[in-house]
Amino acid sequence: MDLGLSEQQELLKNAAREFLENECPETHVREMEEDEQGYSPVLWQKMAEQGWQGLLIPEEHGGAGFDFLDMCVLLEEFGRALVPGPFMSTVLGGAVPIMEAGSDAQKAEFLPKIASGDLIFSLALTEPSARFDEAGIEAKAEVSGDEVTFTGTKLFVPDANVADYLIVAGKSGKGTTLGIVATDQPGVKVTQLQTIARDKQAEVVLDGAKGQLLGAEGDGWKLLQPVIEKYTTAECAYLVGLSQMDFEIAVDYAKERVQFGRPIGSFQAIQHKCADMVTDVDGSRFIMYKAAWAIASGQPAADTTLAVNMAKAWCSEATRRVVAHGQQIHGGIGFTKDYKIQLYFRRQKRAEIAFGDSDFHREAVAQQLGL
Repeated sequence: MDLGLSEQQELLKNAAREFLENECPETHVREMEEDEQGYSPVLWQKMAEQGWQGLLIPEEHGGAGFDFLDMCVLLEEFGRALVPGPFMSTVLGGAVPIMEAGSDAQKAEFLPKIASGDLIFSLALTEPSARFDEAGIEAKAEVSGDEVTFTGTKLFVPDANVADYLIVAGKSGKGTTLGIVATDQPGVKVTQLQTIARDKQAEVVLDGAKGQLLGAEGDGWKLLQPVIEKYTTAECAYLVGLSQMDFEIAVDYAKERVQFGRPIGSFQAIQHKCADMVTDVDGSRFIMYKAAWAIASGQPAADTTLAVNMAKAWCSEATRRVVAHGQQIHGGIGFTKDYKIQLYFRRQKRAEIAFGDSDFHREAVAQQLGL
């Protein structure tokens, strides 16, 4: 059984790591936490020049035409470097829905501009009901021809503060309906939220916001399923990279920190924590890539859904254990801003609950087992 990356994926991984080590060091991550936009337009364009925003987009629309497995290889490196900015919200929350449900005209209009880094998107899905299923969508959608008007409140919308467009889910008379909504109109009000991760999430109030109908009216939830599965697995890939780097930082510290006349890594309690960390990191990587492979290879829908639910349930909890051990190995200073590891602890909290926490996905797995 070969669990290794292909030659192309190894090249992508190595190139991404080298690029991000140079262009997205710890100092940049810290600067973007304080920045109002939360990302650097200069770095955004440099990533576009690497072809990353268009990695999944077909070549006929200006992209690279890579598959979803390749994207997860890249996002693991994003998690390792804690890359700030609207990459996942644009690619997974914007390009993927348009690729799945957009008309030929919509694909021609938006995909090349996403690939070139000229447009930023986000997916406005969750609401104050705090539900991740279709019943949680209460925003109103009124359809008139190819236009849809939304009224309601969306919560925890990533990078809405810099997004040019939102993919919005609302309820019309025929069911869940999707639309592409420009943010530069009076009917869209964006308010940034304060989060432990210091990322840019927002409340978006829609008051008669108009947009293009995406897909057929009432087909929105069906169209969202492959989008949500890809986005959820992408969050798992980010968590894997994040936890890998957290583990490496903790092990290095355990080797260097001397207490009672010897490195703390020589004590059994610390050794066992490090052993648990690497076990959780590798376990998370395996189950994440299993889900990514199921998506990329077009496995049966039920098998893919189960693999994604299992991956998110495991990665959410396993990476939480990893970052907790990392903090404990550092002791109290690990929570101070002077130490890099606190960045990983805080960012893990965001991704842990994105698209459902471990309990949500365990329940989904149980339902698919007929329980």
